[in-house]
Amino acid sequence: MRILLTGSSGWLGRFLAPLLLRAGHEPFGLDVAPGPHTQRVGNVADAALVRQLFAQHRFDGVIHAGALHKPDIARYPRQAFVDVNVTGTLNLLEAAVAHGASRFVFTSTTSLMITEEIRAETAPAAVWLDESSGPLRPRNIYGVTKRAAEELARLFHAEHGLPVVVLRTARFFPEEDDTHRALSGENMKANEFLHRRLTVEDCARAHLAALDQAPAIGFGLYLVSAPTPFARADAARLKADAPAVIAAHFPDAAALYAARGWTLPATIGRVYDAAAIERDLGFRCRTDFAAVLAALREGRPLPFEHDPAYTSPKDEGRS
Repeated sequence: MRILLTGSSGWLGRFLAPLLLRAGHEPFGLDVAPGPHTQRVGNVADAALVRQLFAQHRFDGVIHAGALHKPDIARYPRQAFVDVNVTGTLNLLEAAVAHGASRFVFTSTTSLMITEEIRAETAPAAVWLDESSGPLRPRNIYGVTKRAAEELARLFHAEHGLPVVVLRTARFFPEEDDTHRALSGENMKANEFLHRRLTVEDCARAHLAALDQAPAIGFGLYLVSAPTPFARADAARLKADAPAVIAAHFPDAAALYAARGWTLPATIGRVYDAAAIERDLGFRCRTDFAAVLAALREGRPLPFEHDPAYTSPKDEGRS
């Protein structure tokens, strides 16, 4: 299939484009920054450009991974988020319907599920988050615009029958966390595989699964994260004494961490449950916390990307 891939120069795009090619698709990359997988430099907020590309290439499907993200809040005005994340999504949906595309995959975020209360972790137990969680009260312009774009996608399925799969992805960025620096970047990422992270490779695989199965799904919204080893019954103990719960599942985790000079989380305030996408699409992330421990145990490279110097291509050269 001919697939329009937005965000083709970004972190996810550089993994998605080769995966699409290996699966026999013909990806056409659109991004605001040039890159090896980008055939056209341009902005999804440019409706005329989007219409022109659809008219020229007659895309069978869309993977809309391009967006302004949470770290961009410090660099871009709110209007830019509305233009790219909302208007840009609307432009793509309208063109997909007008040109008879058979499927649309939208990259959303678990961030829009995190209210100020959840972020502050004031609850007496870990908050269990899945597709039914709510009410949703996004805490910043990034979350608000991604939530609005989700609803546009839902509306276009309802009004036009466009098969759409929305993927609320957990963290997969390679750089340091922009708000928490208490632990080393690798230590923090490893910890997050317990409850709110996945690899970029698994994220790309989830998009391919969604693309393949969108017509059969019709409309689907799925949380995508590494499978957590925990159950809902663990929620109170995770908040009070996470190391004890971790030890019950992974008896040698503390020793493996100590040998590396790492620290296990003392408390876990939220857990992402990705059971629905495994149930409906048969998709499960290949890399989980057990894989991280196996790498430590066997002295192998860590099974996830960490690049403190990573800069998004769209921001290279910005002051």
